[in-house]
Amino acid sequence: MKFLRDFLDSQHHHFATGGKLEKMYPLYEMIDTFIYTPSDVSKGSVHVRDSIDLKRTMITVAVALVPCILMAMFNTGFQANKVLAATGATPEGWRAGLMATLGLAFDPASCLSNMVHGALYFLPIFLVTQVAGGFWEVVFATVRKHEINEGFLVTGMLFPLILPPTIPLWQVAIGISFGVVIGKEVFGGTGKNFLNPALTARAFLFFAYPAQISGDAVWTAVDGFTGATALGEAALGGMAAISTSWQDAFLGLMPGSMGETSALACLIGAVILIGSGIGSWRIMLSMTLSAVVFSGLFNIIGSETNHMFALTPAWHLVIGGFAFGTVFMATDPVSASMTQAGHWIYGALIGLMVILVRVVNPAFPEGTMLAILFGNMFAPLIDYFVVQANIKRRLERAKA
Repeated sequence: MKFLRDFLDSQHHHFATGGKLEKMYPLYEMIDTFIYTPSDVSKGSVHVRDSIDLKRTMITVAVALVPCILMAMFNTGFQANKVLAATGATPEGWRAGLMATLGLAFDPASCLSNMVHGALYFLPIFLVTQVAGGFWEVVFATVRKHEINEGFLVTGMLFPLILPPTIPLWQVAIGISFGVVIGKEVFGGTGKNFLNPALTARAFLFFAYPAQISGDAVWTAVDGFTGATALGEAALGGMAAISTSWQDAFLGLMPGSMGETSALACLIGAVILIGSGIGSWRIMLSMTLSAVVFSGLFNIIGSETNHMFALTPAWHLVIGGFAFGTVFMATDPVSASMTQAGHWIYGALIGLMVILVRVVNPAFPEGTMLAILFGNMFAPLIDYFVVQANIKRRLERAKA
């Protein structure tokens, strides 16, 4: 590693002020600080002494996402292999050729086959996200003459996980471009956006290209195979129509967005985020309790025409994107409420909106994305009233 350190140091003068590559300094700084500690650090007595910084925060979130990424690749391949085995279809294209080159059959009983086949769908989407989104990050950092922020590291990992495996790659590029530019950079970059960039990108695709990213169509990586997701099945025929078991839904062995299917993987990520102090357990808990309470109320009320009323709270927690949204999206420290009391209100509001969209509005079987974006817009207002209430209490104590 000393060779790499010496090489970076020898190239620094080209990117420094007055160098021939001065405009590309943000790109150099990104590579340098990603591998090594920044050269400019606080020394001596400082007001805050803490080992955490933005880079370590984002890396911790990235580590928490690893179980979801692994499950995304495994389940995508498993669902595809299962359909191929059941239909006897012969896969074509470069993926089939690569699988044959590796000597792997499309066998749903083979863990390696499932992982590799799923990776052939996940990795291209991941790479397009990183290239397209990273391009805009570099452009805005260069124009504004500031460092490339590590925030895109997480956005670039979250976005592929909330997409179906069969989405066209050009739509991936357009979606992440919209999310980065319109959802974040136009407001000043990381820390100044009020909407989650990854969800903003997905919302754009949801309304711009509903045929590829609707919440009720099956997202299995097999051409010509269509059906209904668990939420779509519940909306059409209630709990009796759901073709998967609750245990499989909890583990993530069902069709859906690549990284959203496994509540277990999300739970592991939640433990990492809460244990490291990165994710707010208040938001996660209040969102879960709110969803359980209101879905339970609708379950008790019942409906003769709307089958979603019959869906129990236990099912709401494991199907769709609820678990993933609760752990990784709603807890985004930039777009979420920032006060502790606000965390409870913010999470409860999102939980309520998820159930309202899922149950009451039959047009959208999945409500997590819309509910979190709705909560993002109300987060500043929630914090305002919480702060004002604290000021009022302090003034009353001061008078006393």
